[in-house]
Amino acid sequence: MQSGITHNQSVSKKWLGFAVFLIVFAVGLYWAKWNPYFHKPILASKEHNIGTSLLAGMTGGNFSEVVKSAWNYSITYFLAIWKALLVATIVASLMQVIVPREWLTRVLGKTGFLGSVSGGLLALPAMMCTCCAAPVVSGLRKCSSSVGAAIAFWFGNTALNPAVLIFMVFVLGWKFTILRLILGIILVFGVSYLANRIAKNEAADPAMMEKMNKKDKLSGKPLLVRWIYTFGKMLVTILPLYILSVFVMGLLISWVYPTLNGHAIHSFWLIIAFAIIGTLFVIPTAAEIAIIQAVLALGLGHGPAAALLITLPVISIPSIIMVRKAFSKKTIAFLTMSVMVLGIVAGCIGTFI
Repeated sequence: MQSGITHNQSVSKKWLGFAVFLIVFAVGLYWAKWNPYFHKPILASKEHNIGTSLLAGMTGGNFSEVVKSAWNYSITYFLAIWKALLVATIVASLMQVIVPREWLTRVLGKTGFLGSVSGGLLALPAMMCTCCAAPVVSGLRKCSSSVGAAIAFWFGNTALNPAVLIFMVFVLGWKFTILRLILGIILVFGVSYLANRIAKNEAADPAMMEKMNKKDKLSGKPLLVRWIYTFGKMLVTILPLYILSVFVMGLLISWVYPTLNGHAIHSFWLIIAFAIIGTLFVIPTAAEIAIIQAVLALGLGHGPAAALLITLPVISIPSIIMVRKAFSKKTIAFLTMSVMVLGIVAGCIGTFI
């Protein structure tokens, strides 16, 4: 009798914890994403833009000017994403201490196509940028989600972001939007499924899983103490490399972007170059729209612009660094090459738009 009561109390605590997690997730998304996005479609429909390009003001020149441009880019970027990054880190840390692992395994542990579908659908309301989704992806893998489900969630946040697709219709037109939607579906559900097959449902980094599973000195502590510890550990692990990698990318783009002025060409090699740059570069949510407007204003044609349309939001060096322990090197290489290849495909199709 006593064991039955204890079991019922344990189940009740798990469901209460899951309810708290959902409330925090919903409130955080409303604050960081849903509410800020509410007014943007009106702006996009009236003015056919959603703001200044993230690359505006990028200048070449001597080293000090490049560093200044990179610093300004980094500040602009973090001001755009800090809310979403904070929410993502809170959600990821809560997931590790409060959400029943058996539930996550049941929903996102499927290794077949259904796992990718589940991960992709769960990503749609989140609408995070690739780096903001990365902590959640790591949390999912720590809680034994399948490779396919975690990747579908990661890619789905960006490639199929419903708000961005709406903005895109008003700013870039329906042709670019349909191209993004079709290739986005391939990325989210097709590439994630193939990655799962290639990975053969590999486990996350063994050292990471060992730290997650072993009983430590905090195992008997109150939930709040365990969450604060997990949250702080994630910040210390993620932020330094994240900040450094964003600044380095700012240095590179400060050097490359100004050289594009005046080169009004539709070269296939330029499409390849933009697919590579877009895959490695980091941007906040929806920034690809303003960047593509700036690229088109330079006279670079729809091909290179379409390559950026697919590659810019989905993955980046900083986000790869953040999930490096969640997936094997082989899986990360496959994902990176897949995004680049689909970016080249988009660029080739874009030349006819």
